[in-house]
Amino acid sequence: MLTTSDITLQYGKRVLFQDVSIKFTTGNCYGVIGANGAGKSTFLKILSGQIDANRGSVNLEPNKRMAVLSQDHYAFEEHPVIEAVIMGHRKMYDIMKEKDAIYMDPEASESDGMRAADLENEFGEMGGWNAESDAAELLSNLGVDESLHYMFMKDLTGQQKVKVLLAQALFGDPDILLLDEPTNDLDAATATWLADFLADFKNTVIVVSHDRYFLDMVCTHIVDIDFQRIQIFTGNYTFWYESSQLMSQQMANKNKKIEQKRKEMLEFIQRFSANASKSRQATSRKKALDKLNVEEIKPSSRKYPFIHFKPEREVGDQILHVEGLSANHENGEKCFSNVTFTMNQGDKIAILGKDSSAITRFFEILNGTSVLFDGSFEFGKTITVGYMPNENSDYFSEADNLDLISWLRQYSANKDEQFVRGFLGRMLFSGEEVYKKSNVLSGGEKQRCMLSKIMLEHPNFIMLDEPTNHLDLESITALNNGLKDFTGSLIFNTHDHKLIQTVANRIIELTPNGIIDSLLSFDEYLKSDKIEAKKIELTT
Repeated sequence: MLTTSDITLQYGKRVLFQDVSIKFTTGNCYGVIGANGAGKSTFLKILSGQIDANRGSVNLEPNKRMAVLSQDHYAFEEHPVIEAVIMGHRKMYDIMKEKDAIYMDPEASESDGMRAADLENEFGEMGGWNAESDAAELLSNLGVDESLHYMFMKDLTGQQKVKVLLAQALFGDPDILLLDEPTNDLDAATATWLADFLADFKNTVIVVSHDRYFLDMVCTHIVDIDFQRIQIFTGNYTFWYESSQLMSQQMANKNKKIEQKRKEMLEFIQRFSANASKSRQATSRKKALDKLNVEEIKPSSRKYPFIHFKPEREVGDQILHVEGLSANHENGEKCFSNVTFTMNQGDKIAILGKDSSAITRFFEILNGTSVLFDGSFEFGKTITVGYMPNENSDYFSEADNLDLISWLRQYSANKDEQFVRGFLGRMLFSGEEVYKKSNVLSGGEKQRCMLSKIMLEHPNFIMLDEPTNHLDLESITALNNGLKDFTGSLIFNTHDHKLIQTVANRIIELTPNGIIDSLLSFDEYLKSDKIEAKKIELTT
């Protein structure tokens, strides 16, 4: 068990949270949420002892082991991959190195031999004899090929290192597991494996994530950082979000009777609980919803941007036809080949692929910013395109040095300052923030600006390459709702499982040797044996 007592953290006059006394119990998974800058990652660092709070204490039950997902991708460069994973159980690793050093010492004394024997016993009791095979199994489950297991960490790609560090945190069945954005850079299959692993994990998990599907899959409780407080609510993210929204609506309508509010909340809880019991969510596994208390639920102080895409004109019969499109990386390896498909009215296509750079190249070709390809593509005459690239730095040039009003006015037919200011306000840029220079914006602020640009262009065809990058949960939720309501045509790529599942009605996966074109839902696609067989066929 892990507890905090009167934790307070502030920087100067800014208080992130104060007097936080909460308890994390065995067998539960806690999803930590909060607005950008609320202190989610900082709170995990306080729990792990990486930083100290201004006041208060963190108490870990004696003889319990905590594991933390490392954020330093270069900390283990000189270690073999297998060894880096075993280092996740530091005591086991230290014992292994000490006994091995004794065995390698030609001048080891009799007392050294006795010490080695004691270490062997302790090592065995920890499960050390299976350490290498357990580490290898974790790596394989996370998609790290066996050929990489004995390479040095410095020889791996960034994405491969992320998976190794995740295996390191999971290794050895820790009592407390702290994970900060564990699904970053994971493909859908690996993220699903991790969700299943954590849903069955018998100890305590505390996780920060912007992936709503992942939070729903694994969380039994939500830890909400809001109002300078940290509170724990029973249920997963969707339950927290929907109940918070409902409470906000009820508070806005002051004429409703208290008993009517209570009745509606009880009906909502029962309805949600019934749905959860039929799903794979961790909430059904724990039956945590049975313990819900209406009085626990409070509206959030967080704000959601207004994201609504309204086409200026409807699309015609011809939207997009792609014929035999192929492209290579600079090193000559295939990005994709023989991409052929026709887009139909009502299509909202999710583009998948193991190679994210290949997907970005595909979007750049369709947008006309990359001309190195074979094959052809043609948009219909009625099509107007709104494009959000994976990398948007070209739109925020140091040389331009524009304030937000001037930056957004470039893309607006209505140049009136009040109109532009009002639009920025709906995208959560208020007050003096509208005079902020566009080249000093954060990643999330730039993404909101790019979404604003597309909305003001009123396209009937939208292309989005990883639009959720840098966005907080509130902006991702607003974007998700906006894309569901969009009446035009859409092609997009994202690691956000829920966004694909709720928006896409068609999936195209790019491979070096062709495409898979499917009308299955995303969940069905991931589970389909026929799709898996097609992937194998394309790789042979």
